[in-house]
Amino acid sequence: MGNRLSKIYTRTGDDGSTGLGDGSRVGKDSARVEAYGTVDEANSCIGVLLAAELPDDVRELLVRIQHQLFDLGGELCIPGHSAIFDADIEALEAQVDHYNHDLPPLKEFILPGGGIAAARCHVARTVVRRAERRTVELARLESVRPQPVHYLNRLSDLLFVLCRVLARASGHGEVLWKHERRR
Repeated sequence: MGNRLSKIYTRTGDDGSTGLGDGSRVGKDSARVEAYGTVDEANSCIGVLLAAELPDDVRELLVRIQHQLFDLGGELCIPGHSAIFDADIEALEAQVDHYNHDLPPLKEFILPGGGIAAARCHVARTVVRRAERRTVELARLESVRPQPVHYLNRLSDLLFVLCRVLARASGHGEVLWKHERRR
């Protein structure tokens, strides 16, 4: 691939615009930039999660997801480009089923926490949810295939299940919401 980023600053964005992957320029505050920027932020949150102690299988899964999020950001950055497919969504669903299988049924809401890895996973989950909202917003304004929205939706589900798994693995356990605390 060679040296693609030989110069980091170009000054072309000093006017508040940025280049999309197809060469067109848009405002840095456009819905498209907001969507792929939030996907990038979610990917960074997963990177922070990966800095914690994790089971090897979870670590490998999260690294694969980081690559897919980079692909998804590319799809959003290049109008008309396809990089996330139904098989990617189905793979996430299979992982949700796999990790959720041994968890007890939920009877209460869970608060973010449960140890450092679980707490970081909760942050990643909420940023993925925001990325999903930004992508839905973009899809109302411009043409976006449904797969990126579906992928982000399933990814937030998977991260929720992983929060539960990580809280239990850490020994901290899940932090349950006490809805009757004021009675």
